[in-house]
Amino acid sequence: MLTAIAYGLAAVLDLFVLFIGARFLLQPRPAAAGYGVPAKPDGDAAYLEIKGLRDATFGILGLALLVFAGARPEAWFMLVVALAPLGDTLIVLRHGGTRAVAFGIHFATAVVVLAGAALLFAV
Repeated sequence: MLTAIAYGLAAVLDLFVLFIGARFLLQPRPAAAGYGVPAKPDGDAAYLEIKGLRDATFGILGLALLVFAGARPEAWFMLVVALAPLGDTLIVLRHGGTRAVAFGIHFATAVVVLAGAALLFAV
């Protein structure tokens, strides 16, 4: 049962990050607003697309590790990748985003990713 939960949570998190990346690539300004720091209308959309590519790559890499390498490599990957939402928490706070978004979305995501890593290490 624990194995199914650990793999299921990892797959959902990887797919979620892939979705976020795709959204930043396809709809960068609405995605930035959802991130918690809206993009300036005259800002450079390239930076939003860079974030999209980063997130999509993380999602694909996570899925590949899960399928081809197994639980332990995916757990290490998730442990490292948790740094991204922790950093996102600080970015949102430093750039005028709300505490609710910073902690309710980004910090909470980091906690869930770390919990997923712990479950995979336990498998």
